Amino acid sequence: MKKLLAFLAAGLAVCVLLLYIVHDLNKGEGYAGGKTLTVYNWGDYIDTDLIKQFENETGIKVIYETFDSNEAMLTKIQQGGTTYDVAVPSEYMIDKMIKGNLLLPLDRSQLPNLKNIDKRFMDLPFDPGNKYSVPYFWGTVGIAYNPKLLGGKKLRNWNDLWDPALKHKILLIDGAREVMGMGLNSLGYSLNDTNRIHLQEAKQKLSSLMPNVKAIVGDENKLLMQNNEAAIAVLWSGDAADIMAENEDIDYVVPSEGSNLWFDNMVIPKTAKHVKAAHQFINFMLGAKVAAQNTEYVAYSTPNKAALKYMPKDMTEDKRFYPPPALTDRLEVYENLGQKNLAYYNDLFLEFKMHRK
Repeated sequence: MKKLLAFLAAGLAVCVLLLYIVHDLNKGEGYAGGKTLTVYNWGDYIDTDLIKQFENETGIKVIYETFDSNEAMLTKIQQGGTTYDVAVPSEYMIDKMIKGNLLLPLDRSQLPNLKNIDKRFMDLPFDPGNKYSVPYFWGTVGIAYNPKLLGGKKLRNWNDLWDPALKHKILLIDGAREVMGMGLNSLGYSLNDTNRIHLQEAKQKLSSLMPNVKAIVGDENKLLMQNNEAAIAVLWSGDAADIMAENEDIDYVVPSEGSNLWFDNMVIPKTAKHVKAAHQFINFMLGAKVAAQNTEYVAYSTPNKAALKYMPKDMTEDKRFYPPPALTDRLEVYENLGQKNLAYYNDLFLEFKMHRK
């Protein structure tokens, strides 16, 4: 009996020792005492050196996960398997998450760097007063093209894409809102239009564009354009900037008929476990020098006015990516159309893609 008790005591001592070692290791990695933060963001959408800098400055360990669509992000947060502390949804999804009671209100007293954000990117319709979100990046949807592959031809509007001379030269984003929006804008309609007759008109017009479409792709558009394997791509402005950095022959234009002005904002999901740390991270990312470094890495446009002075002038003075209010005021932010209307957009886009086959 004594041997058994001694054996049990020894086993208990080993367990205690192992628990102590695990705790000590976790503490060294920032996991103890709630010193963790789980961030959910788009792929390749942050300079990872800044994550290390934040960890070193705060002692908070960042667990970083990525998603590839707003819908995938929403589903994961709704399921609640992982309690994300910070997420970076787009404008229409923020509106949906607010209405779904999925976000926590922000405590502005913990966000002194919010003063760095340009006021024209605050108080937008998807989050009046920025009660739940703060701007991270913004940009446009437009046309990247290589004049050298088009005999010197310049593109200025959506309707230029229907030129029969552009057969098999155009890459399209694999996105219903972007492509249907292009069709709607080319007809003079809003890219948030829910009129079924207008949407059918847009789909029919898009079908007539199909002979000019080389492919409907995702990130492959960058490599294809960089390597001169395609002459034209409808894409987001940040992707265009990446392409232009590798191929100086490429130009980018926001079509004259109008287009999308998009925003990705930082939010705190309602299920967050580390709300104070989440505010610390958001405030850190709003710092002028931090935002400047992040913007140079990501290549999308920053809403951080204070960051501009720390960035190269060839970036900040490029009106293709930092257009004046005269242009941005004519562009539209995607609205939350509701499940029924969004499903109709997706159905029409699928019909369009099937028409190509």
